Amino acid sequence: MVRTQLSFTRILFYMFLIVFAFLWLIPIFFMLFTALKSPADLFGSESLFSFPKRIEWSNFTEAWLAGNMSVYMKNSLFITLIKVPAGIFIAALGAFALTRLNYKWSNPTFVLILIGMMIPVQVTLVPLSMLLKLTNLIDSHLGIIIVYLGFGIPFAVLVLRGFFRTIPKELDDAARMDGCSDFGLFWRILLPIAMPAVATLVILDFLSTWNEFLLSQIFLTSNELRTIPSGLMIFKGEFGTNYGLMNAGVLISVIPILIIYLMFQKYFVQGLAGSVKG
Repeated sequence: MVRTQLSFTRILFYMFLIVFAFLWLIPIFFMLFTALKSPADLFGSESLFSFPKRIEWSNFTEAWLAGNMSVYMKNSLFITLIKVPAGIFIAALGAFALTRLNYKWSNPTFVLILIGMMIPVQVTLVPLSMLLKLTNLIDSHLGIIIVYLGFGIPFAVLVLRGFFRTIPKELDDAARMDGCSDFGLFWRILLPIAMPAVATLVILDFLSTWNEFLLSQIFLTSNELRTIPSGLMIFKGEFGTNYGLMNAGVLISVIPILIIYLMFQKYFVQGLAGSVKG
């Protein structure tokens, strides 16, 4: 009887997951159908969710070539592949100092870092514009990378500090007895153990950096320096929007995110669980 009840409960659980997954996939289906339609098919169909009468694979080619997607993707990859590893490494050093170096003001410092997560991006636009203009970093990849680092490091410190606190300090004593330095303890012992949290941050930080729109739209004004989110605005004209090409561009831009997620997804839940426990 108990086994039957468990089986029934499991069936209901999986049915709920299937329905929930289908609801999440609806926007993807909508984008796919839109990306495969011609303008006449898009505005002439009875339903936005209807199958295209004629599949327009050329939308993807045109979005890539005419929409300058190759340049935007190269810029996004350049910024993301520098910002994400650098930000996680700096945050890991900070989390190590807060949890392992017996720093007297570690708790006030941690609170100060967390305050950085509470400041809305919109409030910082004017000060950032003045600062970047003063340092000649407006309309440069270096400037936007520095800004992204400033906004991303506090959350990474929060996650890694929580994970480091779950690692027994007896490992520190054993490593130091073997002659390991502080940096050796960080690099050889703690950081490899914290790889689930690092992998989680790689996914979240890559996603947030890749999809960031507001800051890149304001501080990257040259077309050859724009990233994917701001570059997609080229499909929006003064008198109309080419939704087929825009959705094709969005689907192309999702590919790197899927690759990163599939590479690190097995560590994702484990990393978040460790940070919450800490």
